[in-house]
Amino acid sequence: MKSNNSLNSVYFQLTLFADYGPLRYLFFSLCLLIYMTIISANLVIILTVCLEKSLHQPMYIFICCLSFNSLYGSAGFFPRFLMDILSDTHLISRPSCFIQIYVIYTYVSCELTILSIMAYDRLVAICQPLHYHSKMTSRMVRNLIIFAWLYPAFVIGFCLHLTVQLTLCGNKLYRLFCSNWPVVQLSCVDTTLNSVVGMLIVVTTIFIPLFFVVYTYLRILLVCRRSSSEFRGKALQTCLPHIVTFVTFSFSLFCELSLTRLEVDKMNPVITIVLSLEYLIIPPINNPLVYSLNLPQIKGAIFRFLTIRKMCPAAKI
Repeated sequence: MKSNNSLNSVYFQLTLFADYGPLRYLFFSLCLLIYMTIISANLVIILTVCLEKSLHQPMYIFICCLSFNSLYGSAGFFPRFLMDILSDTHLISRPSCFIQIYVIYTYVSCELTILSIMAYDRLVAICQPLHYHSKMTSRMVRNLIIFAWLYPAFVIGFCLHLTVQLTLCGNKLYRLFCSNWPVVQLSCVDTTLNSVVGMLIVVTTIFIPLFFVVYTYLRILLVCRRSSSEFRGKALQTCLPHIVTFVTFSFSLFCELSLTRLEVDKMNPVITIVLSLEYLIIPPINNPLVYSLNLPQIKGAIFRFLTIRKMCPAAKI
């Protein structure tokens, strides 16, 4: 036990990785391509919103924040994951593990908070259009964005502080990356406080935002039922990308949460890998594609930038 504790004080071992031989280079290439796609797609959204003055409106600013959050979450997962694919030993230092937990968990919480803010923005725009500009002022938008980043940062930081204080009796995590609950399960001491705080954080950072988004769309639906078909069409055009993003992220997050209630060491490893990676891969790719393809303002701005870039070399010639 002493040797295990001494190792545990320095490293965690990620045991879900398997030796796939030469196939690992194929997996590495595919994952690198996914990561590059995430970076490129989200950077396009961020640069488009920042450079196009007509997109300096609350809805597009929140979309930009969503893309920035995708880059943040991906940076906390992919670089280490790509290294582990090629590595023969899958050990991660204790500080690096806790940093990865913090980045991934704040990414999840920020994503849901931003989606809630976007739902509120659509609620005001559709249900109270005459009061939209008086309510969604630049100061309000700035305060909402600050809240979306600071609240998860402090809440997840407090939860992780409790985990760091635990005395652990093992170092093996049956995961591809570090996760808070598997670390807590290694504890030699009582974890009641961690469980209670963890449940409160899940309720405040996941379930309350989810229920709030559902509530806002129920109200929007009631308003649309009493409105003209033209109004419903415009409302659907602006709300559909958000609904797709919300449903996609909620489903992928539910898959990850289900792993905390299952005996993952007895499950098929492929199923465990798919369920654990969904919320880290699908939403960061899905979000920029959905918004760039479904919102004509963003799509038009991207095409204009591409057209200008093509015309510049021709003009020089």
